[in-house]
Amino acid sequence: MKKLLGASALLLASTSLAHAAGELQLFNWGNYTSPELLEKFEKETGIKVTVTDYDSNDTALAKVEAGGHGFDLVVPSANYVPIWVEKGLLTELDRSKLPHFGNIAPQWIDVAWDKGRKYTVPWQWGSTGIAVNTSVYGGDINTSAVFLDVPEELKGKINVVPEMNDVVNLAIWYVGGEPCTEDTEVLKKARDALLAAKPDWLSMDYGATEKLSNNDWAASVNWNGSTMRARLANPAVKYGYPKEGYPLFMDSVGLLADAKNVEEAYKFIDFIMLPENAAMLSAFARYANGITGSEAFMPEDMKTAPEVVTPEEFQASGHFLPTCSPKAQEYMTAIWTELQK
Repeated sequence: MKKLLGASALLLASTSLAHAAGELQLFNWGNYTSPELLEKFEKETGIKVTVTDYDSNDTALAKVEAGGHGFDLVVPSANYVPIWVEKGLLTELDRSKLPHFGNIAPQWIDVAWDKGRKYTVPWQWGSTGIAVNTSVYGGDINTSAVFLDVPEELKGKINVVPEMNDVVNLAIWYVGGEPCTEDTEVLKKARDALLAAKPDWLSMDYGATEKLSNNDWAASVNWNGSTMRARLANPAVKYGYPKEGYPLFMDSVGLLADAKNVEEAYKFIDFIMLPENAAMLSAFARYANGITGSEAFMPEDMKTAPEVVTPEEFQASGHFLPTCSPKAQEYMTAIWTELQK
């Protein structure tokens, strides 16, 4: 009887472990993960992915740094990856468990924020600019003046996304500075511009795709893919590239150092590097990806979309944000904190 009970207990334990091994916790930006891709992954692997959303890089970093989060994978932006690595929050990837690593397009491998892709693989990339409902405002949308010197037609109708580095650096460019500057005079000008403009804003919210589509907002500092999705639902929405300077970004998937479902995480990372799967991510969120061969599977409307294919005249104004020095980050955090009051 003892042997029988022992065997039963062992069977129950192994069943429990098998169940746990079929799970994965993904911590990602909101409204950014293709449900169809998750369904396909679960069908092919038996692994159920639970997605928990965040609305900014700082929110994600604070949550994981606090511990007890239970996540396996996270998707930080390029300029934040070195911070995650320096804090020991990401683990170096085992390339032997990623047979499709070679699908990463060459220009996205030896990147400044993760040389040789030791810690992350591409998710999607794009830009931060200005989305405007052109039935409300017919002026120049290719300028940060839309949210920093708000036109009369947009006062009380404009949103600013809650991503500190994007918003503060847009203001820094607008006043003639460079991203991550430590020049206190430039920072003061950027702070003053933001604080002066804030009374003309309606909100500082993440949900631009729906609220631009529904005419709840007439404009927003926003990301290009989200703006394309809004335009498809509301043709009056157009995307502007601030001529003073605007951020480019690439969000990348990293394996958390305290991940519990490690093997499942590797399967997912490898899965999204298959061209047809990378294209599924892009087809949902409407951003470009960094996987060679995905072009053949991309939606036709993305191949010429002005939000995805940057017009030549605005290309030189787009820049990847560097990882700010601790002092520059401190200055920006102080500005951001004052802006939240």
